[in-house]
Amino acid sequence: MDFFTTFLSFAIAFSFILGFILLISIRQVNQYERGLKFMLGKYRLTAMPGWRLIIPVIQSMTKVDIRVKAVDVPDQDAITKDNVSVNVNAVLYYKVISAEKAILEVENFYYAVSQLAQTTMRDVVGEVDLDELLTKRDQISDRIQQIVDEATDPWGIQVVSVDLKHIELPKDMQRTIAKQAEAERERRAVIIKAEGEVAAADNMSKAAKVLAESDGALHLRTLQSINDLSSDQSNTVIFALPLEVLRAFESMSKDKNK
Repeated sequence: MDFFTTFLSFAIAFSFILGFILLISIRQVNQYERGLKFMLGKYRLTAMPGWRLIIPVIQSMTKVDIRVKAVDVPDQDAITKDNVSVNVNAVLYYKVISAEKAILEVENFYYAVSQLAQTTMRDVVGEVDLDELLTKRDQISDRIQQIVDEATDPWGIQVVSVDLKHIELPKDMQRTIAKQAEAERERRAVIIKAEGEVAAADNMSKAAKVLAESDGALHLRTLQSINDLSSDQSNTVIFALPLEVLRAFESMSKDKNK
């Protein structure tokens, strides 16, 4: 009886220990992850999604998220090619395409990508003028993406996109740009007004030419104007006879004298 009790107790204890070891040996790799298995500190294989077993003490597993991640590149003080101080920030999107390289080739790939994006953004901003920085943001973003993507390729990182979020200028430069924009609007307004006056003068010249070439046209135009003015009884009209009317009366008097 004592032997059976001892054996049962030993079996229960052994089962408990075995279950505990099995429990701590299970690793769940999610669909968006890859698991790097190490044995005695040496890389062995990359585990795909699912439940995976590792041998405690001699084996370990490091999980890597392969989803697209966003890195908020903090504000960076930079100087443009034309010596204007600006403050620029951006957001960078990247994903891990090789989990082995991301763990084995760089210590902390998230921190490394962030630092590389900051230095690259300052360098690229320093290569362009202020006007280019303000008007060609997409091209500058593409340039930053290209440089960071090439630098992170040995780490198994793919940079999906880079977007410049905000460009802050000094206060005096903001006032200068505002004055420049106002002057440009005034210049365009003057040009448009002048073009309108030229067009109006050209039309008036054409109308005068037509009236001059047609007999009685000016007289008819005068009668039409009087008709328009007479529609309002409150108007007082001082009318001067056109030369054509006087000449018509003159010709009529000459005909009677004959």
